[in-house]
Amino acid sequence: TVFMRTHLLLISTLIGLLSHAQKNQRQAPWQQQANYSIDVTLNDRSNVLTGFETIEYFNNSPVALSEIYIHLYPNAYKNTGTAFAREKAEGGDKTFWKADSSMRGFIDGLQFTVDNEPVTLKMSTVNIDNAKLILTNPVPSKGHVTIRTPFYVKIPYTFSRLGHTGHAYQISQWFPKIAVYDINGWNQFPYLDQGEFYSDFGNYQVQITVPQDYAVAATGEVGGGASLSVLNST
Repeated sequence: TVFMRTHLLLISTLIGLLSHAQKNQRQAPWQQQANYSIDVTLNDRSNVLTGFETIEYFNNSPVALSEIYIHLYPNAYKNTGTAFAREKAEGGDKTFWKADSSMRGFIDGLQFTVDNEPVTLKMSTVNIDNAKLILTNPVPSKGHVTIRTPFYVKIPYTFSRLGHTGHAYQISQWFPKIAVYDINGWNQFPYLDQGEFYSDFGNYQVQITVPQDYAVAATGEVGGGASLSVLNST
């Protein structure tokens, strides 16, 4: 997605991308599905995305799931203790490490419900861009649940895929996203600058609201469950 005034915002859902090599890994006759409905607004004065998402998650596996793992990838830009920060430093790029805290980013404002019941979000003690929902009732095999949450993203300076340079925005891996559960279990990969991302297949309906004079470039079709609104701004 790209929003542009000279101002540009690029939003990518990166639907169903398989990034890590799966050679020699076992395969299953099933795969999970996650359908997303997202409403998001850009504030280009504070460099913030404010959104709300609904996820219909289908457990096609043969086992019940008592927890659901979530990627919170904007937290990769929160501090120098993340896997992303270590990767950049180990590669000889200290730009992120030396950056002022105001140039970094994160995701916040999360209040998850599952089938309209509040659930506990437990952050990973290893990677702050991963977390899990502890469910009151397991999702049975062949069952599904509806997951909802508001979210707030402080957009970092452009150090990687998610970021902005002035009023040019590149928005990728920006919303709370369910990790893939496959025959090998939950795939709890942190965000990294190199490589791509392993994601469930699903349908995406995204409504994007931006200030005036922005051009928006994104995958998908306007009117096919996606829409674009323009805010009046001075």
